[in-house]
Amino acid sequence: MSHTILLVQPGRNPETRTYSDYESVNECMEGVCKIYEEHLKRRNPNTPTITYDISQLFDFVDQLADLSCLVYQKSTNTYAPYNKEWIKEKIYVLLRQAAGTTD
Repeated sequence: MSHTILLVQPGRNPETRTYSDYESVNECMEGVCKIYEEHLKRRNPNTPTITYDISQLFDFVDQLADLSCLVYQKSTNTYAPYNKEWIKEKIYVLLRQAAGTTD
């Protein structure tokens, strides 16, 4: 359970920057999925059920101007930065665990 700060900049304009904080890396990755789901709901307001696959989620992550995490490191009492690729890897692991598949 490492405190994690998610930094998001959806557009080129620096004024679009926001941050959210979470109690764990997994909660943060769920937060990224929720951001994408909200994006889909805004684009498809009349669709009652929205489905997507991981490649669509990763395309969304890639098109964001910036997305990164700061994860608290207890041993050094600092936050370590992680990029989009790391985030996608963590999301992949999280979704595989949620689907109940391992390998």
